[in-house]
Amino acid sequence: MTDQPLLPGAFVMVDIPGPALDADTAAHLRRYGVRSVCLFGKNIESPGQLARLCADLREVLGDDALIALDHEGGAILRPDFWPFAPSAMALGAADDTALTREVSAALARQLRGVGINWNFAPVLDVNVSPANPVIGERAFGADPALVTRHGRAALAGHAAAGVAACVKHFPGHGDTRVDSHLALPRVDKTRAELEATEFVPFRDLLSQTPAVMTAHIVYPALDGVHPATLSRRILTGLLRQEWGYGGVTVTDSMGMRAIDDNYGRGEAGVLALEAGADLVMALGRREAQEATLGAIGAALEGRLNRQETQASLERLRQLARQYPAGADATFEPQDDAALFRRAWAGGLTAYRHPVAPPPGARITLIAHRQPARENVSEAGADAETLARELGQIYDVTLRPFETPEQIDWAAARAAGDPVVLATTGRHRHPALIGVQPDLHLCLYNPYAVLDVDAPALLAYGFRPEARAAVVGWLRGGAGANGTLPFTQA
Repeated sequence: MTDQPLLPGAFVMVDIPGPALDADTAAHLRRYGVRSVCLFGKNIESPGQLARLCADLREVLGDDALIALDHEGGAILRPDFWPFAPSAMALGAADDTALTREVSAALARQLRGVGINWNFAPVLDVNVSPANPVIGERAFGADPALVTRHGRAALAGHAAAGVAACVKHFPGHGDTRVDSHLALPRVDKTRAELEATEFVPFRDLLSQTPAVMTAHIVYPALDGVHPATLSRRILTGLLRQEWGYGGVTVTDSMGMRAIDDNYGRGEAGVLALEAGADLVMALGRREAQEATLGAIGAALEGRLNRQETQASLERLRQLARQYPAGADATFEPQDDAALFRRAWAGGLTAYRHPVAPPPGARITLIAHRQPARENVSEAGADAETLARELGQIYDVTLRPFETPEQIDWAAARAAGDPVVLATTGRHRHPALIGVQPDLHLCLYNPYAVLDVDAPALLAYGFRPEARAAVVGWLRGGAGANGTLPFTQA
């Protein structure tokens, strides 16, 4: 392996301010030798604009450009102009690995069509905590074998479409009750417990995995001091040495409070590279990016191991060369619309034998007036939209709420019509524990069915295709053949 120039930007992924690459941002990327950029909703307006942005980025980043997006499906989809793929848990409920492979390939084709060559998916977290505030339906389910099965299919789909996948959040974010965007979680399990659950999908799929994203979580059984992102015991000792992984490791965003509040940007970036990460995700304002780039630049003068940094550069180069960032304009995302509709419908799950009111009936619909976007997840469907769509079947009286505490259940029942509750929020809410509508339409957090004391239909998401599947079931023309991919306890 020949030595390559050690510019700090080669080890750092940044974001950019808007939908076009302005001259100042381009100069910033060139100055530090940045080769990796993560895109967000603020960077996305239309397919043509996105393709132009990616082309401009490739020109600045060079041949080894890595252009990434969180494009998981379900609530984690930034573009609103392509058909919406189902959430991982909808696929887990359908439990058809051929379908998961097809959906993942279609997701990857959307990206490759505009020149994005790296997808931060699939999620391999085993979501064993119903109270998990950030994973939930982003996981395939609560069973390690199920997650592994569908993770394998998702990786195969990405590979077939020529986009690098990135599994996350290693070594597992599925048993947390704290969102690492907001604080530093801990998973207090023994090594044996981790081996039996969290580790299974990551370990078993390493040979198919181009890249691994680290979790900002402390696992005392592995390292009593450092979160995985900053732990040499985990990123080098476990992942590289014990498991023999040779692909790329990238940190989750270092702007998340789990890291930023406890370590600061610059030092945390250096610690991550010392731990064994290849690429530090330094997202956010320019000053935060420069703090990371400056600290890594100084550390490259002696603190960081030269052999290890060269190995990181080579892994990143190989990833970019294996999955080049050129756009393929032959892909037409609308061609996969029917696939996504079929996949959403395949995940529909009946819980406690729900019965739809007969078409033409009067119903009272209780729904959140306007759910808010929260952290990585987009906002759920609003009450007026749901009322309009259910109005195709029923005579709907809408009773919207701002927060669930405001629901007047006695007033909702006063007319004697069937009461339908639609839950469309990212989080479960204590005010819904024990409430008894006649039917629960569970359109976001699937674990809400454990709170609401009613028969339910789970869609594992709120996207238009998910709502269309629900309407199809209410009309009586579609089944709900999914299997709940978590326990009811």
